[in-house]
Amino acid sequence: MLEVFFPMLVAFFIVLVLGPICIPVLRRLKMGNTEREYIKEHKLKNGTPSMGGIMILIAFAVVGFYFGRSCPHIYPILYMTLGFGVLGFVDDFLKAIKKSSDGLKAWQKMLGQIALTIGFAVYMTTFSDVSLELRIPYTRALVDMNWFSVVVLFLAVLGTVNGANFTDGLDGLATSVTLAIAGFWGVVAIALGSDIVPAIAGMIGALFGFLMFNVHPAKIFMGDTGSLALGAFVVSTAYMLQMPIFIIIVALIYLVEVLSVILQVGYFKLTGGKRIFRMAPIHHHYELGGWSEVKVVAVFTTVTIFLCVFAYYLV
Repeated sequence: MLEVFFPMLVAFFIVLVLGPICIPVLRRLKMGNTEREYIKEHKLKNGTPSMGGIMILIAFAVVGFYFGRSCPHIYPILYMTLGFGVLGFVDDFLKAIKKSSDGLKAWQKMLGQIALTIGFAVYMTTFSDVSLELRIPYTRALVDMNWFSVVVLFLAVLGTVNGANFTDGLDGLATSVTLAIAGFWGVVAIALGSDIVPAIAGMIGALFGFLMFNVHPAKIFMGDTGSLALGAFVVSTAYMLQMPIFIIIVALIYLVEVLSVILQVGYFKLTGGKRIFRMAPIHHHYELGGWSEVKVVAVFTTVTIFLCVFAYYLV
């Protein structure tokens, strides 16, 4: 249990200590959030410090590097989480200095994601002792798809990372949903005897700590620094457990969020201006339908918890 509670508590207290330091510093540096004013209530969020994902990354890095010495399978998770976190940090920094909701250009952001994914793919196919075989739900069988497994890896990484990114749009939403997913990975990792348990526990602790500052009304947002990192954590952890297929179940909210954007944009272009949803990502659709932020977060998180419980019976 030392591998569970020690890293969890360490990461939790690191974030608790960093919060009162980072929030005023980011506010003084004017690293505030710039909201598109499509939703009236969100105008009040302008100026709220962003880039709070730095707190999560620091806590996770401390725990990860400490336990990585004896648990080497933690290192690829560290690479993905910190790598995508840095990419998100650059995006957030550009948004702050431009005083705009636009940071990196879409192609620049995607290029960075592809480059990081190539690094992960090379490691998994060349150096890792964890194969790209996929654990099939319920059957417990492992399936080898040969070269196509690399294609699946790219789809899984890019889909999960961008899904987490789109989910981060309401106070505490991405934090709460990812916390439930991390809890699922933790339970499964313990059951399978995996050595990545300390990393998962560290992320759980960091997210609990961040939630203290991120619940509505949020004192700080994680920004792309946090959301891209969380998506990378979820998918890299899945691969170290050979369970990327389970992402479709436990991270269904991620998938729905990113699909809502794709469908909205595609339908808008095809129909010359018509929309499927009131607004995308889909959490804004419910907001415009009268749901409060707290209700959306509660419902989406509850759905994720039920999906994680269901997925556990399929392991």
